[in-house]
Amino acid sequence: MKTTIVVASVLGLTSTMLGAFGAHALQDKLTVQQLQSFETAVRYQMYHALALFAVSWVSLLGGGRLAVASALCMVVGVVLFSGSIYGLVLFEWKWLGPVTPLGGILMMAGWVLLAISCAKLSLSETRR
Repeated sequence: MKTTIVVASVLGLTSTMLGAFGAHALQDKLTVQQLQSFETAVRYQMYHALALFAVSWVSLLGGGRLAVASALCMVVGVVLFSGSIYGLVLFEWKWLGPVTPLGGILMMAGWVLLAISCAKLSLSETRR
């Protein structure tokens, strides 16, 4: 899960950077709707960066393959969801429109897998 922690850190860093970029450099260049979409992408990226730290913790408690699958779904989901919104807003790549919901579905799948992974932990494993 060391890789997950590194990826979570990079997602958190880039989310912070993109949030600052959006607030300062894009304020006068985007419509209100585009700016709101950009902010949604940044926010969901940060939420999932933080969630990946929880996934790493659950993995250390014995979450197994489900925790790994959760991390993978969340990372790919963020790349597809937030990445497609960044592409739509910044470059007007309309072909990315159908990618956004797929990323959202993967992020939701990551949360479901995390919940199942947590539910399968035994009480003795969580008392380490």
